[in-house]
Amino acid sequence: MICLSHMACSRYLAFPVSCIMLTAFVSACAVLKPAAPEVEDSFGHRVEGQTEDGRTTIAITPARDGVEYRLFDASYDNVTIRPAEVTAANRASGVAVEVLVKGSFPDSCSELHEVDQQRAGNLILVTLTMRRPQGGVCASVLRPYRYYVDLDGNYIPGSYSMKLNDVSHPFVVNTPVAN
Repeated sequence: MICLSHMACSRYLAFPVSCIMLTAFVSACAVLKPAAPEVEDSFGHRVEGQTEDGRTTIAITPARDGVEYRLFDASYDNVTIRPAEVTAANRASGVAVEVLVKGSFPDSCSELHEVDQQRAGNLILVTLTMRRPQGGVCASVLRPYRYYVDLDGNYIPGSYSMKLNDVSHPFVVNTPVAN
């Protein structure tokens, strides 16, 4: 039994101090136990199709010939930046980094158009654009999506900043842990 208050402890235990010590012990054990990484935070983990949260994994497809599009910055809800594991063998050459972008299309016609990347040292500029047919009639419905971006190049251990559509997302490529 874990007690939450001194009064609750006094009711069930003869010595309230025992409850405080037990609570402190349990709390200390929880701190020592390392948290398991979320699967979505893991490099290389890809989900195809639709996920439990209703998002559909998409890829950028070519625009249709003869259709004029309006282009605009892609809207997104969150970003997870996932560097590959750094080891002693790949530390000097660097590792790949992928980005999981989760967002929602604003209507039934919008889709991702292109991704453009530029890198200057530890700053990565990424522009993700959407397209929508001009003059088309589209149902106003949010369509959740997930999209994977492989950042160009390799990344050695250090701190970086990725700007996705002018919003900064800092990330760190960690040094390998000695065994």
